[in-house]
Amino acid sequence: MRKIAVLTSGGDAPGMNAAVRAVVRTGIDAGMDVFGVRDGYQGLIDGRISYLSRRDVGGIMQLGGTFLGSARCEAFKTVEGRRQAIAGLAALGIEALLVIGGNGSQTGSHALSEMGYPVIGIASTIDNDLEGSDITIGVDTAINVALEAIDRLKVTASSHRRAFLVEVMGRNCGYVALMAGIAGGAETVVIPEREVTPDEVARELREAYDRGKNHALIVVAEGAHNNANKLISYFEADPEATGFHLRATILGHVQRGAHPTAQDRLLGSRLGVGAVRALLAGETGVLVGLRGNHVTTTPLGEIVGRQKPIDLSLFELARIMAQ
Repeated sequence: MRKIAVLTSGGDAPGMNAAVRAVVRTGIDAGMDVFGVRDGYQGLIDGRISYLSRRDVGGIMQLGGTFLGSARCEAFKTVEGRRQAIAGLAALGIEALLVIGGNGSQTGSHALSEMGYPVIGIASTIDNDLEGSDITIGVDTAINVALEAIDRLKVTASSHRRAFLVEVMGRNCGYVALMAGIAGGAETVVIPEREVTPDEVARELREAYDRGKNHALIVVAEGAHNNANKLISYFEADPEATGFHLRATILGHVQRGAHPTAQDRLLGSRLGVGAVRALLAGETGVLVGLRGNHVTTTPLGEIVGRQKPIDLSLFELARIMAQ
């Protein structure tokens, strides 16, 4: 195999650049030409593909986001769009594609693979909802950004005897909220996998108030049924329910834009190298991820359309630690 290409797709995740860098330098080390696709699957269809040298990926590992760019692409969801993408790759003599991204991106990888084109996915999403990897690129940074915000808000909450509600990203997965809640000492965590009613949240905050706590913290996953907006509406209707004055902060996309932590730089590097090595070993149609601290591969057909469950015993840990 002489020519390969790499693209980043879906939501940007800190550590994507480390993965791109690893793919390029590992590929070149193996004697291949490596090409970068700009703006995800849209760039693939439009032919925005260019050669990448070792120097082209120098100085990008510490940067957030993706220097290749990402974009939505409705055309790629069609067979004709995918055929156009494959034709563009073939015209340049590119023999395989490496896709760095999450669930939606790997659904696209699988669709290309089903059409006979060699593809390898690399697990990258801050949501950590992708099967085939214990942890995905971007998760550690997203948790640390949430934790930094929580620590700062607790200072203000304690100074003014308030409760703070913090909503974090994660789509329909509560992993980031649960980990940040445990590490941040939250009184309660609200996640899609273990729904908590507004009455339960109010009761837990009231109990904390009655125990003499001078502040309280609620961490909410954006995908929870009782998300930040619903809980805020509930407490505005009954401001005396908890004993605390409540303030809310929705972190949103600020979690994506941070410089990647050491963990995400290392993970991106390991998975990028692992993807090229899997390709050289003759594997295609697989996702490269991390399981038990080992770089592994999982058939794309086993991971698309599925959401990785979280360990709900950690929810019980959060409850105990909040007492």
